[in-house]
Amino acid sequence: MSPTPPSAAHASAARPEWDRARRIVVKIGSALLADRTTGTLKSQWLASLIEDVASLRKAGRQVVLVSSGAVALGRYKLGLPKGTLELEQSQAAAAVGQISLAAAYQALAGEHGMTVAQILLTLGDTEQRRRYLNARHTIETLLELGAIPVVNENDTVATAEIKYGDNDRLSARVASMVSADCLVLLSDIDGLYTAPPHADRKARHIPIVTEITPEIEAMAGAPGTEFSKGGMKTKIEAGKIALGAGTHMVIAAGNLMNPLRAIGEGSTVTWFLAKQDPVTAKKRWIAGQLEPRGVLHIDTGAEKALFSGSSLLPAGVTRVEGTFDRGDAIIIRSADGRELGRGLVAYTNKDADRIVGKRSADIEAILGYNGGDELVHRDDMALSRK
Repeated sequence: MSPTPPSAAHASAARPEWDRARRIVVKIGSALLADRTTGTLKSQWLASLIEDVASLRKAGRQVVLVSSGAVALGRYKLGLPKGTLELEQSQAAAAVGQISLAAAYQALAGEHGMTVAQILLTLGDTEQRRRYLNARHTIETLLELGAIPVVNENDTVATAEIKYGDNDRLSARVASMVSADCLVLLSDIDGLYTAPPHADRKARHIPIVTEITPEIEAMAGAPGTEFSKGGMKTKIEAGKIALGAGTHMVIAAGNLMNPLRAIGEGSTVTWFLAKQDPVTAKKRWIAGQLEPRGVLHIDTGAEKALFSGSSLLPAGVTRVEGTFDRGDAIIIRSADGRELGRGLVAYTNKDADRIVGKRSADIEAILGYNGGDELVHRDDMALSRK
């Protein structure tokens, strides 16, 4: 038997990362949702998954689903041929299949007294900060209201140039966007192996990965079915995104009933363990990787409030500098000019200038809309040490 890769270790029967996860993103592949022969929805399997989601919800945990399946379901309804589809055919199939898929989620969730919400995203929605901020606020609001966001790539309008091409990476972007504690990739295989197990009988299962090295990347295989654009390679790419955002990731077998419950019971999976938590990772990104576009000068009362854990409200801002858009990075300076930290601003510089020194309750009357009570939310802020 060959030695264990340097970035892997042996797993225990159950992982505390799962038990501690309060916000979980679950990616569901097309091959799990659609029958390969008939192209119909695997309703019984989906019902078992929703049952798992309901159990997690009862335990006080939040769940976001990233679902494939629209193209796979729609192509058969339209009588499209097997094999690779042209972009226009995929878009047409998605437009048809998305209706059936959304209806299925709604009906099954309703049996458990839950509400689902459909969110369609493109690459730009997670990479352009303004749209990223909008999408994140929508998902956050839905979770606060007790709904289950069901996210899918917007196949009906995405072009070949801007498509993710797989929902593994999309789910990792979503997990990063909402600061999830755990990302679950449900697959047709129970984790990462030293080689594709269908091709190498000596392939060994890797239970834990703490670092994605070139050796780990070399273990990835090719896509498995005509329905799936992903494969282990895209799951490794998703792992890079998730771990960089401080989110643990687990690859687990999805082709069994109640797949999420199985994870909690210690089934065979591969865990990718992040070295930092989502909040720390996000604050490091804000503090060191974004070019600031402006400056917000604040008074001493606001400074004290920030270091007590509060968000930055318009009332505490005395002056605005620079030209920035919603979602851009800005510097926060004290009354005597010290840099206190950096953050993602919730308003453009023009709108911010109109509401500085004002009460949050007056924002809508001044601007004609309310983009939030805070100029910079505490979750979007990285403060320097006092």
